[in-house]
Amino acid sequence: MEESSVFNRMILNLRATCKYYTGYPKDLGPSRVIPFSSEREFMELLHKGHPVVVAFTIKCNHTKHLDKVLEEAAAEFYPHVKFMRVECPKYPGFCITRQKKEYPFVEIFHSPEQAANQGKAVDQNITKYSVKVLPFNHDLSAYGFREFFKRYSIRSSDPK
Repeated sequence: MEESSVFNRMILNLRATCKYYTGYPKDLGPSRVIPFSSEREFMELLHKGHPVVVAFTIKCNHTKHLDKVLEEAAAEFYPHVKFMRVECPKYPGFCITRQKKEYPFVEIFHSPEQAANQGKAVDQNITKYSVKVLPFNHDLSAYGFREFFKRYSIRSSDPK
């Protein structure tokens, strides 16, 4: 009987101190994943200067796993990186412009700059922007996002 209590204390200590223990549910607090509602809101979020990770999803088993990953990553990288989830059946116009056929997929939008060539604008008040879009092809985890941000020199935390 004494052995099990030592084992239980050891496991409880491990859960309390180990940062990367994944078997125990984490308390992430309120959701930091922003639901997509309009392209205008998306552009306003992008022009605030933060990278925006966008998950294009449909209802399937992979989406359940992706939702958990997005919640964890959004909590870890808040407020330097914003995470957004687009339900493609609700907003097909925005998803079709990405020209992908496999769902779910993730893309990272960052560094908006005013386009050098404005072209023929119908209205002088319209400003065109160019945005760097990177397809996310790393491990779907908070660690994968961290490595991706390092590889592409995307600031995801305060400089130390």
